[in-house]
This record gives sequence, structure tokens and C-alpha cells, in this order.
Amino acid sequence: MANPIATVPCPGCGFENKENAKNCRKCGRDMAVPPAWQPDAAWHAKTLGVIYVALTLFFLGATAVLSKLPKPYMLRHIPVEMTPWLAPGGKVHLSEDDLKAPPPPAEAPEKPSTK
Repeated sequence: MANPIATVPCPGCGFENKENAKNCRKCGRDMAVPPAWQPDAAWHAKTLGVIYVALTLFFLGATAVLSKLPKPYMLRHIPVEMTPWLAPGGKVHLSEDDLKAPPPPAEAPEKPSTK
């Protein structure tokens, strides 16, 4: 009569173990299947080279796109009154009259209607 339990030979000693065994019952070796592929130095060098080229192209592309945008306000001419924190010395001293809101426009006197 055939053995109904599937067995797998140990890669170390050849002992027949159950198919789902984690360790060999004879030598104790790990029965897990080793990975089919391990990266080597050439693979790492190629992968890092691809990443480096991609980042360089991204940087150059982003630089080209950003150079088309308007310059930052630090490089444009903006009146000091609008940005007192950018003035040389860090402070702009304006008189009290300059800091007040402008007066509302004077309304023209109404002309009496002649009816």
C-alpha cells in the first residue's frame, strides 16, 4: 500500500520529511525554500544608477519649469510701504499720517431741485 502522506527530502541529509515540515526531523535543518535570486553588486550598481539618472532628470525638469514662473517678491520691485519687513535695516518708520487710512471721498453738495 502506498504512503498517503507526501514527503519532501531534506536538502542537507536527504531524510524524508512531511511536506509541510519546517525543520528536518533528523538534522534539524530549515526546510524553507531558499530564495531563487539574491541581488549582487552589479544589480545594486545598475539600480542606483537608474535612480540617480531619474532624480537628475527630475531636478533638471523641475528647474526648467520653475524658471518660467515669475521671480520671487524678493527680486521684484515692490514699494517699501507694502513690505516694511523687507526694508534695509528691517524697519520702516512712517509718520502717523502715513499710517492712517485715507479720508473718505468728499461728497458733492446736492443741488436743490427746481420744480
